[in-house]
Amino acid sequence: MTTTTAAPDLADEFGSGSGVIDRIQSLLHKYSYLSPLTVLIVAMVIFTLLNDRFILATNLSLMSQQAVIVGTLAIAQTLIILTAGIDLSIGAIMVFGQMVMANLAVSASASNVQFAWGLPWYVALVAGVLIAVIAGAVNGALITKFTLPPFIVTLGTLSVFTALSLILFKARTIQGPELPSGLKAMGETTSLGSFRLMAGVGMMLGLYGLFAYILRNTAWGTHVYAVGDDPEAAELSGINTRRVLFSVYAVAGFIIGIAGWITIGRVGSASPNVAPNINLDTITAVVIGGTSLFGGRGTMIGTLLGALIVVVVENGLALAGLDQAYRVLAVGLLVIAAVALDQWIRKVQS
Repeated sequence: MTTTTAAPDLADEFGSGSGVIDRIQSLLHKYSYLSPLTVLIVAMVIFTLLNDRFILATNLSLMSQQAVIVGTLAIAQTLIILTAGIDLSIGAIMVFGQMVMANLAVSASASNVQFAWGLPWYVALVAGVLIAVIAGAVNGALITKFTLPPFIVTLGTLSVFTALSLILFKARTIQGPELPSGLKAMGETTSLGSFRLMAGVGMMLGLYGLFAYILRNTAWGTHVYAVGDDPEAAELSGINTRRVLFSVYAVAGFIIGIAGWITIGRVGSASPNVAPNINLDTITAVVIGGTSLFGGRGTMIGTLLGALIVVVVENGLALAGLDQAYRVLAVGLLVIAAVALDQWIRKVQS
């Protein structure tokens, strides 16, 4: 009796060889924060080996404070990018909001201040946050009512709010001693051993937890992902995509307003020239954190990791004695790698 053995299917053989890669791609697609988490851990290990000062509590405290402004604003940028949009006016709105807070709260006796009304700090804070919400809503209305591209709209409002800050507030920096303590509260620190936790960092982490929960466990969060992934399918399923988009920009405005309050505490003053590169920094943090620029995929934890990666790389390279140019180069390469990884994952999953 003879038995015949079927010839092996070479396609199957080679296909099985790529099973591990397929599983990795599937895992990264399902858990987009895994790649930035891996990068962060590897970077921290490398920089600790290069310089043992990197892991000291004092340096870790400094890095957490360096990450607080971009990290908070990146929450708003994440919500917008999840809808396949982008906001280039985030930094300008934050500056405008904080200048409103500072000018309304500063003593009426202060010189060369346009709106020195001496209001209670909490009233000024609410007014500044409300202004940021209105500014975000303006972006949302222009995008949804006139179907304008988010890039163009926010590029325009970037110039508008930058100019308003300079015109209305005379480009004057309001120094810390002129401001009430309530507006500077986010800059206060608490000692946890040798580590000093800034109040603004605690606020930032609280916002991350809040919006991570909202995106995962509420209908609004589901709608945000749906609109970013496929707006036409979302519309057919009964989702009012325009309302969702408008709400995203308005909610982003609220986060931007809180970021303005944190910035006053972190910097110790209110200046129309603070954080000139913050718009690109927020996009960098979001992209490195695994949120897709094409919308529909990303997490808040990934964005937080992305913001930390940027700070860790810049701080670690500084301790290693490298020039600022090399730090900028490293962050740029990370952005390109993150976008390439996202494209690779999407191609396989399609």
